[in-house]
Amino acid sequence: MKTRFVEKSRNIKTGDIPVTTTEEKSCPPSCPLKGGGGCYAEYGPLKHRWAEVDAFADNWSETMARISDLPDGQIWRHNQAGDLPGVGERIHKGKLSDLVKANTGKRGFTYTHKTTTPAQLASVKWANENGFTVNLSANNLDHADKLLASGAGPVCVTLPHDFQGTKTETPNGALVRVCPAQYKETSCKECQLCQHQRRRVVVGFVGHGPAKRRVAA
Repeated sequence: MKTRFVEKSRNIKTGDIPVTTTEEKSCPPSCPLKGGGGCYAEYGPLKHRWAEVDAFADNWSETMARISDLPDGQIWRHNQAGDLPGVGERIHKGKLSDLVKANTGKRGFTYTHKTTTPAQLASVKWANENGFTVNLSANNLDHADKLLASGAGPVCVTLPHDFQGTKTETPNGALVRVCPAQYKETSCKECQLCQHQRRRVVVGFVGHGPAKRRVAA
């Protein structure tokens, strides 16, 4: 699995924290945003960063060593593009175990669309229980309730590009709070909401970028 590690991101949305980018084939076909569905990583500057992974990637063990060397308490984001290790729908349990171990003492977080089978959910739940925050990515508010009911970890949800306001609720009454970086000047480095795996709220991401109408569709 090709993954590129950057010690200080230049992405203003993450802030200057360590980030990784994993090759595109890690993304599952079940993700409705993939392949022209509005995935943010398929457009703009991040598209170019994603395309560079093949040329600039470290091998997996090197990436894990660099994560292990981060200071204790360091917040970092895994996969500004890409998904959990494993091709397509697969989660490679050995590499996920490496990732969780490397994160020991750190405050890593990521997101995944690999949530369609009991085996995937069990792997995600295991990672969360062992200190690495994996947010389950929901496609809409109904889907968010379904993922919350799985108990596998914290949930994020895609909201339509024309959503107004900073909060809403799922059909079952779970509070959804829009990512603060979408309505004020802040970053993952400052906010850190998505890193808190025992939070009570769902984090909402309003569709944005050149393909925001495809996201809504």
